Amino acid sequence: MPSSAANIDTRLTDSSDITLLNSFKNIKLGHDELPLRPDFGTQGKVIKLRANFFAVKVPKIPFFEYDVTISPAMGTANRRVKRRIFQLAEQTTDWTRNLLKGNVAHDHASKLIAAKQLPQPLVIRVPYFDEDEDGPKPGGKEYTLTIEYARNVDTQSLLNHLAGQAQYRDYDPLPIISVLNIILAAHPNRSGGAGVMVGRNRFFFPSAGPPSSLGGGLEAWKGFYSSVRPTHNQLMVNVNVCTTAFYTPGNLARAMSDFRDSSFGARPNVFVKGVRIKTLHLGYKKTVKALSHVNARQHSFEAADLGGKVTVEVYFKRKYNMTLQFPDLPLVDVGGQKSNLLPPEVCEILPNQPYRGKLTDEHTAQMILVAAKPPNVNATAIVDRGLGELGYKQGAAPLGAFGISISSEMTVVPGRILTPPGIKYAVGTPSVDDRASWNLKNVKFAKGGRLENWAVLVIKDGNNRDEFSSPTDPELLQTIKGFIDMCSRSGMSVDKNIPTILGARLPAKDRTDPIRAAAILAIRGVLTGMKKKPTLVMVVLSNGDKHVYSGIKHLCDSYLDLATVCVHSSKIRKEKGQMQYFANVALKVNMKMGGVNHQLAAQNMAWLQKSPTMLVGIDVTHPGPGSAKGTPSIAAVVASIDQMYAQYPVSMEIQESKKEMVTNLAKMMHERLTLFKTRNKTLPQRVLVYRDGVSEGQFAIVVDEELPAIKAAFKKFDTPQSPYKPKLTIVICGKRHHTRFYPTEAANADHNGNPKAGTVVDRGVTAVYNFDFFLQAHGGLQGTTRPTHYYVVHDEIGFKADELQGLTNSVSYMFARATKAVSLVSPAYYADLACERGRCYLHKLLQGLSSSGGSASSGSEEQVVREATTIWHNGVAGQALKDTMYYL
Repeated sequence: MPSSAANIDTRLTDSSDITLLNSFKNIKLGHDELPLRPDFGTQGKVIKLRANFFAVKVPKIPFFEYDVTISPAMGTANRRVKRRIFQLAEQTTDWTRNLLKGNVAHDHASKLIAAKQLPQPLVIRVPYFDEDEDGPKPGGKEYTLTIEYARNVDTQSLLNHLAGQAQYRDYDPLPIISVLNIILAAHPNRSGGAGVMVGRNRFFFPSAGPPSSLGGGLEAWKGFYSSVRPTHNQLMVNVNVCTTAFYTPGNLARAMSDFRDSSFGARPNVFVKGVRIKTLHLGYKKTVKALSHVNARQHSFEAADLGGKVTVEVYFKRKYNMTLQFPDLPLVDVGGQKSNLLPPEVCEILPNQPYRGKLTDEHTAQMILVAAKPPNVNATAIVDRGLGELGYKQGAAPLGAFGISISSEMTVVPGRILTPPGIKYAVGTPSVDDRASWNLKNVKFAKGGRLENWAVLVIKDGNNRDEFSSPTDPELLQTIKGFIDMCSRSGMSVDKNIPTILGARLPAKDRTDPIRAAAILAIRGVLTGMKKKPTLVMVVLSNGDKHVYSGIKHLCDSYLDLATVCVHSSKIRKEKGQMQYFANVALKVNMKMGGVNHQLAAQNMAWLQKSPTMLVGIDVTHPGPGSAKGTPSIAAVVASIDQMYAQYPVSMEIQESKKEMVTNLAKMMHERLTLFKTRNKTLPQRVLVYRDGVSEGQFAIVVDEELPAIKAAFKKFDTPQSPYKPKLTIVICGKRHHTRFYPTEAANADHNGNPKAGTVVDRGVTAVYNFDFFLQAHGGLQGTTRPTHYYVVHDEIGFKADELQGLTNSVSYMFARATKAVSLVSPAYYADLACERGRCYLHKLLQGLSSSGGSASSGSEEQVVREATTIWHNGVAGQALKDTMYYL
């Protein structure tokens, strides 16, 4: 960690931010403008924190922006070729002669920023050749770069905006910030440089230490994220450590086999798509377009020099005297317009290539182990190595030419540690520890649910040694009795009789059935054969097979209207930790049966109980890499329906693929308000929405599209006597950011060196004008904890900072599935869980398996959407589950 004294930045101690706040009092906002910050929070223990932000000094003179066109034109997909064109352009005498060397930064595509004005017109001819070629061939490809003046980039307006000058409040800093990001990326992203840029702002360096193997043909590289951020009275650059998966260089056939064997259902076509290879027999480099459906023994073609039609296996034996070791592996297509099929074993994966496909669960688990480093390790890496690798320490070219300098010290900002709320049960008052956690000893649920007429389904799948031997296994009966006892002691009303116990032996795994459809069919047969439908089935899983889990949830939620709770036989039968496991399962069962696990103490409920209030969580989840093209996104809206703010039933729908905004929000909000009215005999007078899953650039779209949809839902409750106009506040919750805080004193740190639970920051690295804050409500388990960024985009309730920060912290303790505070405020967390459940229903498509093949043609995309609608099966429409928290 940095060793210098932690003094809060003078810009935060000179009262200039207070003066700015006071100036807001006279401002009248337009209806679509984001709310201004009402004040700064004062509650809690005041502390100092380092933040991974570094001050950036920019000159007051302008920069010059140029548009670059490449001819002949090429598609956006040709990033590698564009990068090579710029690399070759930088080696031309024209580049040096026209003051481009050391004075410009560019994005290797279409934008170039210069510290000095460049001559116009400016045209650079580039004879093209690849890295492994000695030079341009006579009559070979030639590209032309045309560099045209676009605009002056004025830094003064940005500095005025940061300083809080009233006339610059509406100034949009994003265009100049993207220019500054190009300049700051020039060193790590330089042509022929040591770094590999992945996405927009992440740079990975082989020099950052040897990669860690993830198995299955992949390895983890460490790197640094860097992005310019506007803050009060100071431009900053946010620098963080990051980790991503790269291909392990080596033979493609071996890598494909390793990937396929790393996880049941791992698909080699996902692995090979887009990987760059060098052929062993002829030495040329190509990109793999796809995996073919044929292998070297099945595919034959005309080879005139070998006297007619031969298989690929025979061709390589006769032509190159190569005996293929993996003739049964599918061939890879490295062709352009025409296919060119090669055996993967004659392809070598080239180094320094990020993997852009979907990681398997096994890869993800390994990645977490590699990436989870304690805060002192990460902070030291940022300051010692990150600033150097990024070229910020020594002012590497072209920063000096632009007159830009970057501080070598992390900024120090004020923070506060909020007092945890009181937690209330029907019997017993647990004490909340330093890690925002408590236990269920000697307490009874705030409201016990009824567990009657339930069943247990024991899954046998592959003779797992942890499985129960049969439905009559004495150890199973003992386990069920122990669980019933735990539920009773916790305050649930439980039928003391042993429930109906069923068994299902699953058919063996088969690569032709990667999502285990046959297994789910077997389970369906057992469940539908029951004489009487139970209220809940406890499914005792044999292992952690995600295909079986997803299939059970889809079957029981969408088709059988049957509540389920899944447990692992290996965990529920182990004596060590068994009571804790029983307790965790009981938390879910009680909520699914309509109970309430715990509530906030009266003093922490005061604001919520002033007038009828509905807390809402909204999230949208999208198909990831490797999904069938056209797979819909899933939107979920959860809302509180009780005065304890414990039960949050959900409306969930599929919508257009990768659409960030909720399409049917008016309908879904109407459903939530209707249920609230049914349960409470009144409509809420205040509606507080926590919206998850929106990136910063889309805040305005929430205001433009989702806000009117919510208001449209309100209008449906208008009566001729009175319009229904509750006060509405919308807060966006951001987790995908790179802001981290580091305590400056041991007394304010947890056992890992992270900030303590309840740490809140609303000054120094937050918005200049708008109402936002960072809150880490939870205690970190491993690695460096990430606070959640809460940003108010609409506020009719009229929150003060302490009020909203305190409420958000308290509601983070209301998550029913745990006896601890969670990292994301509970309604948003519930919406996220509901979306995850929705993913179980589309599991087949999300695994990239579609009856239509899901290729890029619009016809098959439409077929994927139709297939999705069929398997979605109206989501959860059954009466038993619809108004419950079945998704917990």
